[in-house]
Amino acid sequence: MAIIITDECINCGACEPECPNNAIYEGGVEWRFSDGTGLTGHVEGKNGNAGDADAEMEPKEMDVYYIVTDKCTECVGFHDEPQCAAVCPVDCCVDDPDFRESKEELLAKKEFMHL
Repeated sequence: MAIIITDECINCGACEPECPNNAIYEGGVEWRFSDGTGLTGHVEGKNGNAGDADAEMEPKEMDVYYIVTDKCTECVGFHDEPQCAAVCPVDCCVDDPDFRESKEELLAKKEFMHL
């Protein structure tokens, strides 16, 4: 499953630089598939987002940091645990029960994004 940031987020920003996929964004900031990845051209994410890799996508949240599910691999292939959760001072980076992915699927997503 992917990780989500709950509304208990205090906007400290500790999680953002820890993400190896650049899947974490400040509230209100547009995101791109190409940010921190090797993706180019048309991209279709597994969780419903599609478009040009360099196109700005709508922010998922306006007030707190958020994680783009189509880019989150729970740090599989990079670290032993999700780094956002490891550094969060208020424990608001938690499993997203709406997006469940196996370790194999997360590794495939990592390979897809980091050709």
